[in-house]
Amino acid sequence: MKKLIIAVVILVAAAATVLVLVKPSAEVEVVAPGHAVNLVPGSVAVTAEFDMELKSEIGGRVLSSTLDPGNKVKQGEVLAQIDPGDLKLEIEQTESEYEAAKQRIAVGSSIQLQLDSAQESLANFERLTKAGSYPEAELEKQRRGVKQIEQSLALEKVNNQQLIERYENTLKVKRRQLDKMTIRAPFDGVVSTVDARPGDLIGGGATMATLISTSRTVEAKISEENFANVALGQRASVRFLGYGSQLYDAKVIKILPTADPETQRYLVHLEVKIDPDKLVPGITGEVSIVVGERDAQAIVPRRALFGSNLYVVKDGHVQLRHVELGYVSLTVAEVLKGVEAGEQVIVNDVDRFYNGERVRPEVIAEKQ
Repeated sequence: MKKLIIAVVILVAAAATVLVLVKPSAEVEVVAPGHAVNLVPGSVAVTAEFDMELKSEIGGRVLSSTLDPGNKVKQGEVLAQIDPGDLKLEIEQTESEYEAAKQRIAVGSSIQLQLDSAQESLANFERLTKAGSYPEAELEKQRRGVKQIEQSLALEKVNNQQLIERYENTLKVKRRQLDKMTIRAPFDGVVSTVDARPGDLIGGGATMATLISTSRTVEAKISEENFANVALGQRASVRFLGYGSQLYDAKVIKILPTADPETQRYLVHLEVKIDPDKLVPGITGEVSIVVGERDAQAIVPRRALFGSNLYVVKDGHVQLRHVELGYVSLTVAEVLKGVEAGEQVIVNDVDRFYNGERVRPEVIAEKQ
């Protein structure tokens, strides 16, 4: 009888040991106070700040060009030259005519000589008229003759001035045309496409190439329900799909007041701390903008949540809790009601468990 009792005790102990061992383990974290962050999500895309068609205002044959797709250019750099030969000949001819006109004017006016003679004759007529040699009517005739010559001289001076100004303006226009035949980069950029090569004959206003500015715009699209909380200067984190899981710090630098007419999402510009060479136009990604921060009494990992629920392990049993959430960030969430600091929540494989199940908790981390 005594042996039987001992055997039963051993079997019960063994069974209890088996039950303990076969209980599933649950990876848990301890709920603790922490810093809660409220994030607004959005999508991002990188675009060139602007692009421009490089055009020649003057038609002609392309004499030389350094334009080639992918080339980087600096503002003011000479990119192409239109053949200026014919225009230079025109400028030389106009300069020659201009100098000749100035020399002719410098020689003096024949009308001035006529005026000098007429004025001398008028002075004699005035003396003789006073002496009674000529009637007053003849003196008036002489005066009208002098006045007519003075008007002719004044008109000649006006015409000479107009002639000089016309030559000067013509030279300015032609020299400006000559300058425009040298095509320079209007800004720092990269050559995207080339439409004219050396030897091509192009018309005025023809596109020679397309330039893309080296400055980039990181544009975020935010949904209407989240847009109201976004403000200038807010911190953000950006992940570009082409660069894996790497997160880049950013901040909001511009908020556009209207929504994209196609997507009805609002546009925000970001300044991202990243190597500018990595901001290739066309790459996309996602952003999280920090629109609120505060100290929280209970912080749980986001992976512990399924909807507004999570599992708490208490006295070795799983308890389903419905929680009220506050701020939610990429990795953690603030719980306003439903759990308290010090409780353990299941954080991995939550779909494997059910309410009331006996588990063996394994703490894998603890909030500081």
